[in-house]
Amino acid sequence: MKLIKQWPLWVFTVIGLSLAGCQDKTATVEPAPVLVGADRDAHGCIGSAGYSWCAREKACVRPWELTKDKGFENSAEGFGKYCSSTAQ
Repeated sequence: MKLIKQWPLWVFTVIGLSLAGCQDKTATVEPAPVLVGADRDAHGCIGSAGYSWCAREKACVRPWELTKDKGFENSAEGFGKYCSSTAQ
């Protein structure tokens, strides 16, 4: 007798489970994650690792390391002046 009184619950459960299988299953294409270190510029310098192109050195350098080695002002302006000049 209890089952007869609970028939709406069973019916809704069966219908709910049946409709759950009818969901739209179209595939969504997720963009590929950007890999760390995959941000090379036109010269091949990896900006996320701190490298920038220096025309004077003809190499990818870390500005703060180059400042220490060459003795110019540790700033974007100092790096720009040093690396834009071609005189060694």
